[in-house]
Formats: sequence, structure tokens, C-alpha cells
Amino acid sequence: MAEHIITFDNDTPPVTAQTGTLLSEVIQGAAMTLNQPCGGQGRCGRCAVRVTGGTVRSRSTLRLSAEDVAAGYVLACQAVVESDAAISIPPQEKIERLLTTDLVSAEVEVPAGYDPRKAQNVRRVTLTLPPPTMDDQTDDWNRLLTALRQQADFGTVQASLEQIQGLGGVLREGDWQVTATLDAERWDCPGCPARLIDLKPGHTASEMPLWGIAVDIGTTTVTLWLVDLLTGKVMAQVAEYNGQIARGEDVISRVIYAGKNNGAAELRDLVLTTINTLLDTACKRVQAQPADVVKVVISGNSVMMHLLLNIRADSIRLSPFVTAINDIPTLAGREVGLNTHPAATVDCLPGVASYVGADITAGVLSSGLIDTEAVTLFIDMGTNGETVLGNRDWLVTCACSAGPAFEGGGVLDGMRATKGAIEEVWINGTTFEPTFRVIGGVKPRGLCGSALIALLAEMSLTGVMDKGGHINTHRDHPRIRTGEHGPEYVVAWANETAHNRDIVITNVDIDNLIRAKAAIYAGFSVLAERVGVPLETAEQVLIGGSFGKYINVEKAVEIGLLPDMPWENFHFLGNTSVRGAYLALLDREARARIQASAARMTYIELSADNTFYDAFTSALFLPHTDLSRFPSVQAAIVS
Repeated sequence: MAEHIITFDNDTPPVTAQTGTLLSEVIQGAAMTLNQPCGGQGRCGRCAVRVTGGTVRSRSTLRLSAEDVAAGYVLACQAVVESDAAISIPPQEKIERLLTTDLVSAEVEVPAGYDPRKAQNVRRVTLTLPPPTMDDQTDDWNRLLTALRQQADFGTVQASLEQIQGLGGVLREGDWQVTATLDAERWDCPGCPARLIDLKPGHTASEMPLWGIAVDIGTTTVTLWLVDLLTGKVMAQVAEYNGQIARGEDVISRVIYAGKNNGAAELRDLVLTTINTLLDTACKRVQAQPADVVKVVISGNSVMMHLLLNIRADSIRLSPFVTAINDIPTLAGREVGLNTHPAATVDCLPGVASYVGADITAGVLSSGLIDTEAVTLFIDMGTNGETVLGNRDWLVTCACSAGPAFEGGGVLDGMRATKGAIEEVWINGTTFEPTFRVIGGVKPRGLCGSALIALLAEMSLTGVMDKGGHINTHRDHPRIRTGEHGPEYVVAWANETAHNRDIVITNVDIDNLIRAKAAIYAGFSVLAERVGVPLETAEQVLIGGSFGKYINVEKAVEIGLLPDMPWENFHFLGNTSVRGAYLALLDREARARIQASAARMTYIELSADNTFYDAFTSALFLPHTDLSRFPSVQAAIVS
């Protein structure tokens, strides 16, 4: 194939590309940032670039106006090189760093009665070995094993070649006094096998922390807790946006991107960079080193687990929707690519199915669902909309693809819940004028999920839009107008915003949001119907996920996102996934309970259930086509 020279309108040196190469691949190959929130499917329009010279062939112009096309704009993920070309790349939206204090609690309570000698797999022991003599020429390895048996009740111990290679030097440097860190299945079982994690010369002070981390790999956010395993205390909590967002805002987009060229390796590198950066930040807060971390427990949905380990994930999105693996064997830090101790124990919590992963099994434990007699609905408010219904005796689960709409994805002026996001909106029913509150008290830049829920409720109750989600353009009001993307309602005028552009919500946005809420509501409705438990008989609703804790219950019920129940029945728990990982990090019994609950969950595949489509269609209305399901909303409308 012919090679062509591609130049850019910045300081980036020209690059060469063969005929037929996607512009997105050319740009990334030149080490420039190019956001592709839809995973390169040509759906989001966010990778638009301008061709100022030469020829490219565009396969799709979705999301581009006629004026854009005339000006030379193409979607980089849908345009291929056909000649030498000059490309102008617009400024890319930055994925801003999170304010971690907004996402993590200030203090985590250590489980009552925590005793690391009984609960913990990882242990540090100090040993004194007799030095070799002419009368005792036992080799170094067996000398260490004898000390472990006699002084710490160990039986079989496994070690890596690298550890054995350095053994002689460590023993002699410490003058036959060493500190060993080992991982054993049980410590109350003399002779049980163990694995050597670390061996250091000298007797390390026993009061020094023994570090572990609990990690939740969310589709949107990665959260990490640094824990002293000797005390059980969480010493640092950090969170950051998952670096994979730039290559897909939802799991399906990322699975598709992973199947393209070097996409899987790129996604793995992006999430590893996120985790390792968080690890470094957390360790600096306590003056530790990442290599001091000897135990890791990881939670996350099935796709996130596969992408982290570079396991093929394409079968997850294709019928019959199966994972490559649900229960991942124990790994070492070096295998995963973590900047922990190379031999650190890495435990990936088990999932149940393609769309019910370890984040849910961890949440079922940390939420208390597996301990309660009350019939409970547990909902993880994220892009996948996973739901579990049951109690300590039975559990059924499902997932529905809610998508990223309530996290700002697929919404024209949507954004994540960071500084500058409108988080709450009220509309005057007489004047149709809005009042809003902004995170950080600054000029607004967009609308986050809680504001979008509030907007749907307020617009519906005040008549700005009808119950089908259509903006009432017949109303004579300057905020209700027809814009470039169709009918829209202006939440903030340009002179009120940080970027001097109107902030609006469009009919297209509303449709995406209604579809997302309909999927979530239909999911738990069908789940309840399948097991013969009327939804209204559920005694409590537990809501997990970082986004969930910001939801206004009244507004969520008014739009039909949550079932119509007394407000006191709802409990917002925050990140139940990372807390479940933390409990498993501390206690082998907690880890075993997660394993057991995963094994006994009955998974219902909604795509194979004809009733789901009917339930979904019925929920494409505010709050629902069957208003009797929402008596409090019905009463508000009548009044």
C-alpha cells in the first residue's frame, strides 16, 4: 500500500500512514489526545477533526451538520487516509481530576473484633536461623524452611525463582536474622502450605504497618483504599476517573474498542496507569512505598476485570453473553502489572455473569443484604444498572444497560459531578424560570446526573414537557425554543455560564435519559415478577454506587426511576463495591461469604426474557404508563 504524509496544525511532527488507515489511529500514533467516548463507533461525534488539505474518505457523518461537513470536518474514527493530508485537531475535552473528598468517606469503621492472626491470610514473622558450620552444611533454603516450621508453625512453603536467587544474600546481610512475609490459607493450621511474598534482612519492627489495598474498578471511577492489615484501619482513600473513559464511556463501547488493533492492550495500560497513580498518591500520604503493599483485593464489573487482565471480552457482548472467566485465580502483583510488591497476592473477587460482576457480589456482602431477613432490593446505580432481589435465604439478579446518560454521557451539556456542574434544579410552575445549585458555587459548565433527574421531574410536573418526554414548544417562553438539535429548554443563559454558552436540555437528551430510567425500572420490575414477589412488598431498597448517594429520592420517584415507596425505605450506601473489597482484604471469612453468595445467585438474562421489552416500553413515560404504580405522583398531579 502507498504511504502518505500526515501533518498537523500544532507542534506535532508529521507522521506517515498507509492508505486506508483510520485517522483516529494516525492521531493516536502521533501521541496526541483524541477522545472517543463511544469506543470509535461513530456515534458520539466527539472525535471530529478538520481536514485542511489532502483527501480522506469518510464512512459516516453522524453528529456532523451540513455546515460541519462543508467546512471539512470528519469523524476521525470513521475517516480513512487516501492521500497526503493536513489535519486540524480541535481542543479535546479534558477528563478532570476528581475531588476525592467528594467520593470517599472520611473514616471507615474497622469490623468489630478484628484480629489479624485469626482473620488475615498475610502475616509477617521474624526468624533467627542458625548459621551454617562445617558440622551443619544444610542449604540456605532448607535452613529457612526449618526455621519457619520451628518458629512459625509452617509446613510447605512456595517461593519464586527470583526469591531463591536472592536468598543467600538476604540471609547473610541480616546475619541470619530475617523478616518473612507469607500468605497462608490458614494460620491456625500447622503444616498448611504458604507462599513466600517477601524476605528482608534483619528483624523488622512488628509494629510497622503491613500494607494492603482494596480497589474498585468502576466503569467511570477507580477507587483505592490503602489499609494497614495489622490494625484493619483505612489509612488513605483516593479516587480518580478511569483512564479508559477516553476510549468509551460504557462497557460495550470499550469491548468494541478492545477488539480493534491494539485496543485491548491500550485499555489495559490506561486502567493500570489509573490504579498505579492512585497507589502512588495513597502511599505518599502515609510515607510508604507502593512496593510495600503485599496484598490486593480487586472488585469491578466483568468487563473491567477482563480488560484489566487483557482477557478477551468480546464474548460478553455477543449471544449467548458469556465471560471468559467469572472466578479468577489468585495472581501476583507482577503478573497484573501493579506497582505493588512483585509477589503481592492479588485477589480478584468473583462475578456471576457477563453483566453481574464482582462489584455486585462485593456489594451484596457490604450492604448487609446476605444477613437480612427483609426482602430487599439492591440497586447499583451505574452504567450497567445491576439489581439483586432477595435476602439471606435467596438471591436473584439481573443487569440492564442503562448507559452513561445519568453520568452525563450522551447528553449535550451533560458532565460528571465535579466543580461547575449544576447538581439541582427547580422550575417555577408559573413563570417556567429555573433556579439551580452548582457544585463548588461557581459559574455552571453543564448538568450532572442529579440535575438531570431533577430536570426531568420539574419539566414534567410544570408542563414544560409532556409525560412522553416531548418539550411543549407551543408554550410562548424564551427558554423553550428550537435549537440546532431540535426542541430544547434553556437552563442557564450564556452570560450565566463559565464557557459563555447556553446550557440546555434537548428532546434528544430527554429521550436518552428516559430510556436509561426505563431500563433500570424495567429490570427490577421483571426480576420481581419472575420470582413472584410483588415489587411493593420489598421492605427496603439499598442503593449502591457513588452516583446513587446524590439522588433526590422524591425526584427519582417522580420520573419513575425508583419504585414508589416511603422515603424511609431507601438507603444510600455509596461505594459498596470498594467496601466489599475492603472486608475481603481483611477477613478470609468475608471473602468466603462473597464466594458463597456469588455461587448461589440466580442470574436472569433480560435479553432472553420477552417480558423485559414490554416492561421497558411501558416505562418510557413519566413516571410510567401505569400511573397506579406511582400513587404519590398521581396524587401530586391531581392536586
